Amino acid sequence: MEKETKICDCCSGRKKSRSEDETRDLVNRLSRIEGQVRGVKGMVERGDYCTDIITQVAAINAALSSFNKKLLEAHIKTCVTTDLQNGDCESRNELVELLGKLIK
Repeated sequence: MEKETKICDCCSGRKKSRSEDETRDLVNRLSRIEGQVRGVKGMVERGDYCTDIITQVAAINAALSSFNKKLLEAHIKTCVTTDLQNGDCESRNELVELLGKLIK
């Protein structure tokens, strides 16, 4: 009997093939963000001044926003475009729903 893979509610379970360069760029961005978050954790643990921490959190938010823009651009140029060219509207519908979540 095969083991069933459970997918969280936030994931579609679909996969995306990315070039090595794209994967490396995205992972590097996330690694830098992860380092920034660890840095803020250290600031909190050391009792650093509130505005210094808030400034670093704003930098993390900007980095996450930049990551999201890069990923969204690639998604539109590849997944959505390919699906539309093949007559499949699923990615378009997902994009509309996603934009609704992003723009609040």
